[in-house]
Amino acid sequence: MSEAAVRYLVFDVESVADGQLVSRLKYPDEGLSPEDAVNKFRAELMAEKGSDFIPYTFQVPVSVAIAKLDIDLNLIDQVVLDAPKFRPPVITEHFWRGWKAYKRPTFVTFNGRAFDIPLMELAAFRFGLSVPDWFNLNAKNFEQSRYRYNTDSHLDLYDVLTNYGASRFTGGLNLAANLLGKPGKMEIEGWMVQDLYHSGKLEEINEYCRCDVLDTYFVFLRSCVLLGKLTLEREQELIQQTKHWLEQRTTETPIYQTYLDGWGDWENPWE
Repeated sequence: MSEAAVRYLVFDVESVADGQLVSRLKYPDEGLSPEDAVNKFRAELMAEKGSDFIPYTFQVPVSVAIAKLDIDLNLIDQVVLDAPKFRPPVITEHFWRGWKAYKRPTFVTFNGRAFDIPLMELAAFRFGLSVPDWFNLNAKNFEQSRYRYNTDSHLDLYDVLTNYGASRFTGGLNLAANLLGKPGKMEIEGWMVQDLYHSGKLEEINEYCRCDVLDTYFVFLRSCVLLGKLTLEREQELIQQTKHWLEQRTTETPIYQTYLDGWGDWENPWE
């Protein structure tokens, strides 16, 4: 497929705390190692807020998985950036360079406006990358890439399902995927990523990220049905087509078999 054929980039980011940054800013006089500083910060957050999730401003991306779709929502390819090294600066550079190379396709995320996009913007800031086509501040407000209601630039499915945050979507992507019969969270969940990283299990993190992107793709298809951009019949055809696509690639990408093992078909109440 040519670069011009890519119309949507469905993506997900997994990130970890920068332990050196945490040690320097949170515990400057304690001489903590990066891992010990992260563990201390997590413990404090858990005691204070009931969650040990470190704010994205302290984090760097260690996995970005992307599904490339054409204008008709067919899955062209799925990739993880900078495999097998998964270096944060290179991941970030490939992410923004790829978006431009594919002629600025629409980003599709689930709650990416609150996390994935800001994290990748901050990563570009951190690593000294220029992204003028994304930060097009001289354009009219509604034409700016970062304008909240510019769905040609970024379609956040969480915004679609919550009326731009007017309600809460309790259950998140896992629930949305399960409503459609898809696996959702399997053996790995987001809160486990930091510990997996400390154990050197970058490949496992990226496999988890791949599965989240597949779930996001199927939620995107159903959202397009909801919005009247896709018929239910065509959605079901695309789902079966994608299932076949995954089946053909289980040898080179074994996590696809794990995903297929959890596969369920949506029960159509109209049949």
